[in-house]
Amino acid sequence: MNTQASFDPIQVEVWKHLLASIAEEMGATLERTAYSPNIKERLDHSCGIFDPQGRLLAQAAHIPVHLGAMPLMMQQLRHKVRWSPGVMWLCNDPRCGGTHLPDLTLVAPVYLPKTASGGTELAGFVACRAHHADIGGLTPGSLPLSTELFHEGLIIPPVRLVERRRVRTDVQDMVCANSRTPQERKGDLAAQIAANETGIRRFQALMERYGREEFQARTAENIAYAAEAVRVALDKLPAGRYVAQDVLDDDGAGNTDLPILLAITVPGDRTVRFDFTGTAPQTRGSLNATEAITRSACCYIVRCLAERDIPTNEGCFMPVQVIAPEGTLVNATFPAAVAAGNVETSQRIVDVCLRALSQAAPDRIPAASQGTMNNVTIGGYDPQRGRSFAYYETLAGGAGASSDGNGLSAVHSHMTNTRNTPVESLESHYPLRVLELSIVAATGGPGLHLGGDGLIRRVQLLTDCRVSLITERRVHPPFGANGGSDGRRGVNSVLIPEAEHEYLPGKWSADCSAGTIVTVQTPGGGGWGEQIATQKERGDDKND
Repeated sequence: MNTQASFDPIQVEVWKHLLASIAEEMGATLERTAYSPNIKERLDHSCGIFDPQGRLLAQAAHIPVHLGAMPLMMQQLRHKVRWSPGVMWLCNDPRCGGTHLPDLTLVAPVYLPKTASGGTELAGFVACRAHHADIGGLTPGSLPLSTELFHEGLIIPPVRLVERRRVRTDVQDMVCANSRTPQERKGDLAAQIAANETGIRRFQALMERYGREEFQARTAENIAYAAEAVRVALDKLPAGRYVAQDVLDDDGAGNTDLPILLAITVPGDRTVRFDFTGTAPQTRGSLNATEAITRSACCYIVRCLAERDIPTNEGCFMPVQVIAPEGTLVNATFPAAVAAGNVETSQRIVDVCLRALSQAAPDRIPAASQGTMNNVTIGGYDPQRGRSFAYYETLAGGAGASSDGNGLSAVHSHMTNTRNTPVESLESHYPLRVLELSIVAATGGPGLHLGGDGLIRRVQLLTDCRVSLITERRVHPPFGANGGSDGRRGVNSVLIPEAEHEYLPGKWSADCSAGTIVTVQTPGGGGWGEQIATQKERGDDKND
């Protein structure tokens, strides 16, 4: 199909930016007004806008794990709640399209006055999702080594946080009362409200400028264009069924080598099907992923296949079919623990997708990146500042190499798109001292192109704390591709005052005394292509 003959390319490009600019400005508002370093500094949030049917019109370039999750929640909420002007609904429930409990989503309708009969008319929705550094649960940071959802914090079904344009203090107080850091929660919720208010104003202004008819026509064109662009990308893959498997190290509750099995089918009808039949049953620990997470990972992979800078909207998902059997690691049922599914299993789903697609397009698919978000949570009471604290961070690692060149070192990859917390900000907010933050050379896998290197962060506790680590790729390394070698596995360790240095498992949680040093070394990415032997290795060195 000739897409240029079917679409106005200038208008598609103009409207792609008009729509995305709303989501981007929402994100900027959230970043600048947030209270916690996790949102303000690390940018652990996403924003999007939707049409009246709940279809995604645009999402800012924020967190890929939210790519397919927010639209799924939007579809759930459309039918569950009553919409009216001046209301905003708050939700984190995995049964309503939530990912894990720290991710709080706030959705607001956008109304315009009716032209003839008076009153108002629903024009669409705006939404923002932000990771709150503590929402209750067993340990500070709300990423415990849990075995059921109730261990992980406050479950929030859809509730009105804003009504008649005023904050419901009872709901706000409920959320804050269940957090170890209530002032942070209050400030971050206020930032989400401000972000949605920005989105409402910009959405209304855009519709008023162009009118309803043109707005609806151009947004429909953008969705159709994105769908066609994805189908064109799929057309480049040879038809077939490509099967792959990868495993998670462990669930932190005694279960190891948990397999994720995937069959990707690329038929001749310009669609792609991801079938996870055969994947391990949901597990006791928190590695269980919700359907929203699995869909996000699959949509991310398909979006990456589209080489052009196409609009990110509902059209990207139309050619995608996901089969995720209930009761498995990739579609756990309530009340399964899901805290780590969002951050760890999502990465492994991406890896198994890449491994399957490498059979169809070996020259286009990179080696595995670090395959983990290296979650670190530290919390307790800060005597110097006279308050409780909860520090949360995901650490960067090595990216997989590709046919284009070496993988990048010390970057967040795939389902995460956050930054590292600056050392200055970390030490000014928390009773922690960063002793080392550096790239670890030669942790990327060898090959024609080298995998990116991981990093090491060494942190000393300045007060008694609870420390929790949820990490992966400590047993099974990130795989190389097309003849490249695996990246080096990550390493966790702890040094307690007057004790010996101790290496830790991938999932670990303990109370630690002041002076304890926690070290996390992140994995390197896999190498790509067979390494070219040196002259000496080939036996051609005449002087040898």
